[in-house]
Amino acid sequence: MKKATILLLAMSMLLSLTGCGSKPDGEEQQGSESAYESALDVLKAVVDTYDQEELFSMYGGNQENAVMDAPGTFDISKTEELETTLGLPRDQASQIEDAASMVHMMNANTFTGAAYRLKEGADVSAFADAVKANILDTQWLCGQPDTLLILQVDSKYIITAYGNAEIIELYKNKAVSALKGAKVLMEASIA
Repeated sequence: MKKATILLLAMSMLLSLTGCGSKPDGEEQQGSESAYESALDVLKAVVDTYDQEELFSMYGGNQENAVMDAPGTFDISKTEELETTLGLPRDQASQIEDAASMVHMMNANTFTGAAYRLKEGADVSAFADAVKANILDTQWLCGQPDTLLILQVDSKYIITAYGNAEIIELYKNKAVSALKGAKVLMEASIA
């Protein structure tokens, strides 16, 4: 009888302890795990949804490590190139820990897209606002892009894209349907 009581008490304590570390439903932490290993995986997931006739000639990555006809990893230590190629303000480079890009081969103003993995604790709204301000303030040389798009993908990634309105609209629809937790943060006309 004594052993049965001790066993019953031990089991009830064990069951009560299993709930100690868990959070109630809906209380996910901002730093929760992502479904994506890298910024490149984010862009590849979008590109993989395109039909062959929807794809455009592109290159990815930074100048030293460019890849053809695919998104590529962008060296985040190249802060000047991040700004001139992707529109990321230099002061925001400290907020990211990984980046990837895909740029229209004929004209970057037709389509330029990037994915950034933000560092833990980075302010998503401030990051998106800084990118928006930088791109909208750009002096365009070879034609002006029509639309700026900024998406959030789970709690880790931000996607930025600017270019031709029709290409951006298709990209937005592909990204939102292909990426887990993707939502539009802002969409603006570039005037």
